[in-house]
Amino acid sequence: MSPRETNEALDDQRKQAVARKPRIEVRRFQGTAKHAEQLAHMRVAHLTDLHFGRVTPMAVQRRAVELTNEAKPDLVVITGDFVCHSQLYLDQLVETLGALQAPTIAVLGNHDYWSGAPEVARALKKADVEVLRNQHTVITLDHQRIQVVGLDDSYTGHCDREKALKGLRRDLPSLGLSHIAEEADALWHHGVPLVLAGHTHAGQVTLARLHELALGRIVGHKYVHGLYGKRAGAPLGAVYVGAGIGAAVMPLRIGERGRRELAIFELGADVHDFDEHHDEQVAHVGRKPSPELTQKRQDYVFKRELQREIREARKYLAELKKQGRGLSSPPPPPSETDDLSSPPAPPEGLDDLATLDGPARELPTFRDPER
Repeated sequence: MSPRETNEALDDQRKQAVARKPRIEVRRFQGTAKHAEQLAHMRVAHLTDLHFGRVTPMAVQRRAVELTNEAKPDLVVITGDFVCHSQLYLDQLVETLGALQAPTIAVLGNHDYWSGAPEVARALKKADVEVLRNQHTVITLDHQRIQVVGLDDSYTGHCDREKALKGLRRDLPSLGLSHIAEEADALWHHGVPLVLAGHTHAGQVTLARLHELALGRIVGHKYVHGLYGKRAGAPLGAVYVGAGIGAAVMPLRIGERGRRELAIFELGADVHDFDEHHDEQVAHVGRKPSPELTQKRQDYVFKRELQREIREARKYLAELKKQGRGLSSPPPPPSETDDLSSPPAPPEGLDDLATLDGPARELPTFRDPER
């Protein structure tokens, strides 16, 4: 093969490799007028709904991190739903998000609570991602300070705005994070001009504006996908709902608005003009969840937690039986030939392990009240 033919073959291979990369849209927006008054320039990359799990191929999350690093942001923010329905992919989460090259701040979503919020938060900490749970933090980036307010997931009833906003300074620029976009309205009244959110996946199927019909009119979301509110003038306040990266049920995405997405926000005064993906939109009427539905969501989180604790307790009991020990009698004194390895510590949150002894029974299946 001649050098020319070799180069052509390599070019074809590179083109094929690029073609195989998962498609993720990069959409750019400017910040608010208030950010222009308080900041010179700060680039923020927004990811949401990564959903590490068996539904979304790992190549998708890796590509999202790759594109984020290529954008060279000053700050990366991620607005919840890191997993799908289990903790089986937390190692992959740590490995993938650990490759982000900018400071990263996140909040949790409903799937994180369903799967185990403490475990997800610990995994994020290993990946050097700061998790805000009804807190705000001040971060200095290139000699500029910005407050980031992080609300815990309101879908599962864990949001506490008063706690998150306590001590917030009006003289510093602010950015809000919430898995559920409808929390933005309250943050605007406390001087947080821009809130980034997720949860909806933009409906994933956006042909003929089906996502607006399904999520806006039927489900009752006030904000479905994209930019809403006002970034200049009064009353000031904008919210952006990202289309997300992963999926929890099916990976299907149809329509331009439903594509996987990385959103880049250029905050500050020294921002050159560029074409934004779309202008601010008018919000839907929206509908708050009923108290009964809110209680069902909280009950579902509790039941999932109980399931995990029961499984851990059974593992502990099985280990005791394997070593010939029971809960009601002390262990025999060790001899030189005994295996002195200790059984695992009992799981937290169970007061009476003895009630779980006996033959294992099939656990009841608890389903998401809305799926």
